[in-house]
Amino acid sequence: MLQFGSAVPFGILAATAFARLQRLGVRVPGPSIGFTGGLTAAILLMVSALATYLLSRPELTTDATLALALSFLAFATGGVGYVTGMGLLLAGIAVPSLILGLLPRWLAWAGLVIAALSELSFLSLAIEPLQFLLPIGRFGGLAWLIVAGFLLPVDRREVRDRDREGARA
Repeated sequence: MLQFGSAVPFGILAATAFARLQRLGVRVPGPSIGFTGGLTAAILLMVSALATYLLSRPELTTDATLALALSFLAFATGGVGYVTGMGLLLAGIAVPSLILGLLPRWLAWAGLVIAALSELSFLSLAIEPLQFLLPIGRFGGLAWLIVAGFLLPVDRREVRDRDREGARA
């Protein structure tokens, strides 16, 4: 239930990040890619939550094959599917932020590294030892989104003011 509920604010975060980047004048595909990735992650998180809910139903878990299929579905959508979508969201914010100087360079680069690891997590479907990438993408990505959300300028004036202060220093 909590997993399903957490997908809703995640989708809202993706839409808000997209709108903020648009307001900042970012007119490249990055924000749209990020928005698509964020919505994909939110939807797959909901699918994972619903599959997990079905696993709690005693009438469905009496069939071992069905229970195993549902557990694999829950893991694949809530793990690899969610983290891969989140990686697109991170990249969609980090790339324009790096190029346009919307975030500190170190933070934008950290976002790109986490995004790349998140995208590589799909390999864990075939190579199980790579499943360590899933918590890096999930928790590292959420931490990065929190920090970026606080530091991303609200409008272009903040960017211009920051540029002027940097030129004086």
